[in-house]
Amino acid sequence: MSVLTDLIYAGSNAVAGLTEGAVNDAIAKYGAEAKLSFPDTAYFFPTIYAATGVKVTKLGDLPACVGVLKSLITNKEDLGDALNAGLATAVGAEILEGLKFVNGAKPYENEGGIGFVPDPVIRSLGVPLVTGDIPGVAVVLGKADDQTQLAMVVKEYQTKGLLTFLIGDVIDQAAAAGVKMGLDFRVVPLGHDVTAVIHVVTVAIRAALIFGAVQPGDLAGLLKYTKERVPAFVNTFGALNEVVVSAGAGAIALGFPVIVDVDLGENQVPGALESVTNHMDTVKKSLELRSIKVKAKNIEICMGFASAFEGEIIRKSDMHAEFYSGNNPTCELVVMRNLEEIEDHKITIIGPDIDGTAPVELPLATYVEVAGKKMQADFEPVIERKVHHWFNYVEGVMHTGQRNLIRVRISKDAYAKGFRVKDLAEVVYHEVMDEFASVVDKCQVTIVTDKAKVEKILKEEGMPRYAARDERLASMTDESVDTFYTCTLCQSFAPSHACVVTPERLGLCGAVSWLDAKATKELTPAGPCQPIQKIGCLDERTGSYTEVNKIIGEATHGALDKVTLYSILEDPMTSCGCFECICGIMPEAGGVIVANREYAGVTPTGMTFGELASMTGGGVQTPGFMGHGRHFISSKKFIAAEGGIERIVWMPKELKDDISERLNKTAKELYGIDNFSDMICDETIAVDSEGVMAFLTSKSHPALKLDPIM
Repeated sequence: MSVLTDLIYAGSNAVAGLTEGAVNDAIAKYGAEAKLSFPDTAYFFPTIYAATGVKVTKLGDLPACVGVLKSLITNKEDLGDALNAGLATAVGAEILEGLKFVNGAKPYENEGGIGFVPDPVIRSLGVPLVTGDIPGVAVVLGKADDQTQLAMVVKEYQTKGLLTFLIGDVIDQAAAAGVKMGLDFRVVPLGHDVTAVIHVVTVAIRAALIFGAVQPGDLAGLLKYTKERVPAFVNTFGALNEVVVSAGAGAIALGFPVIVDVDLGENQVPGALESVTNHMDTVKKSLELRSIKVKAKNIEICMGFASAFEGEIIRKSDMHAEFYSGNNPTCELVVMRNLEEIEDHKITIIGPDIDGTAPVELPLATYVEVAGKKMQADFEPVIERKVHHWFNYVEGVMHTGQRNLIRVRISKDAYAKGFRVKDLAEVVYHEVMDEFASVVDKCQVTIVTDKAKVEKILKEEGMPRYAARDERLASMTDESVDTFYTCTLCQSFAPSHACVVTPERLGLCGAVSWLDAKATKELTPAGPCQPIQKIGCLDERTGSYTEVNKIIGEATHGALDKVTLYSILEDPMTSCGCFECICGIMPEAGGVIVANREYAGVTPTGMTFGELASMTGGGVQTPGFMGHGRHFISSKKFIAAEGGIERIVWMPKELKDDISERLNKTAKELYGIDNFSDMICDETIAVDSEGVMAFLTSKSHPALKLDPIM
């Protein structure tokens, strides 16, 4: 093992020396008080903060960190010590990358990579990671001897839905070989310097802090979390040098196996460091070493099909065909039938196909009939909403909207490769039978592009069914049902968190409604959504129930013994970290502020979204802070125990504009207030306490007349 440990130590010592010199030079140039931070994070220098608890905020904080780095390099022959030296390399890489951001510099503006990954992006990735839409994380670095082999590997990860980070010359090689890149395609270039690998390391480390409630300074807890709960691995391409080897040792210490494409001979470490010289086997071996299982999608269409293509945007110049409700009638409708009424896998196309000279503009009705012994009418809209995702999973297809207000685009490339309307129907059929097999026994799909027939479907079936569903949903309240549901999807990342989903309070990620939870229970009886009988009411005001406490105690393995549904102060519901919004108290206004994760500025509390969010998450119950979904803000149950939506005094303008119609409706029904959203301050008006208070006073905001919130 001496060759391997020698390489690791050579790399870590080289990085240590480089880091120490760079820190000294930076202090000499900018001064010890120069500000230092990565952009849009509440976790300072995440690797250093998580491992030691030290908050790096200025250049003068770094010499002590260099001392810690050097102490990890023992130069002993033991492999465990050598892996610690790999962690030292990670710390050095973080410092070297961090120095690029001194005094607010933007080093990656023209670099070809994104560099540091902000906290909101990590939180947004939480849902697809826990649902398995992103089954794993691949880190690809180096310079391939053959860029076509590199592209083959990266595209295979892409089609399997993995999130892939690129570091080094592989970025340019992948681009040259036609790999579609960007967060939307789940292939993310980080940077060309090998030190940019730290930006994926900090993603894993912040996952431990955000979702796992690992405490800063708990190095053992950090390493345990990354090893057991972050499904990542590293592929290196091309010749290895000692710095790459040392960086790989740091990855192994975090629990991420490293697969190299050069023959290491006896220097391999089974399960941790292995050679795969035939790139046809790279993906298989990588997934195997991290125990990542990817469910195969065998749809006979000419384009790729994977969740990695969901964010693809098709510009008008790249579009061959469009189905747009602004120009033509459109609708998507799922209808339950009796088993004898439909024929399984019957595909019918009514109207013209997309053949012709671009751009082709047509009406579109996606009409899906399903039947099954366990099928329920309540599941129709659940299946219907999935059409949006399924169309987007097709490479070369873009879908926005729902129901009768949609836009679908098909790219020129997809058309040239043979993609036609029938393929949309095949995708829907396959996915209905795959995802809803436990309740759907038969499915037939009709695609209609004839204008008169689409209008007929919309008038006679679509709009009446949409209206009936809306009426049913509007009538569903927490009081009108006798069952709530748990949602423990996020426990793969946040083992001590569980949501309680009710008709008026959806999951905090915004993706799981009461109907979704009910359907999930039917689809996977032993799955993440389990029923909670609504019995044993302890306090109607806060939404406290003995049965909720009991089930949550079981679901969180004893981490919680009580939780309320409608209070931010008394035993509030916990958060995992992937919540869409966070609510915090503004005592001087007698109200609460709400921030969404897309908002990058400071709130009137003096904290950013990330800083607010760091107060809760990972299953930690923090009175005064509450993660939640966007749609919960306009619910009649939103912090009802503290006075409800009348307490909302500030939120970002984008969020306010998005929810204003629903919020105003609730305020009118509950309090008789017209245009309540106009009374809520936003960042275009003020973010400082004095400015917010002045605005609220000018609007006679109702929160100012309520009893103190605390």
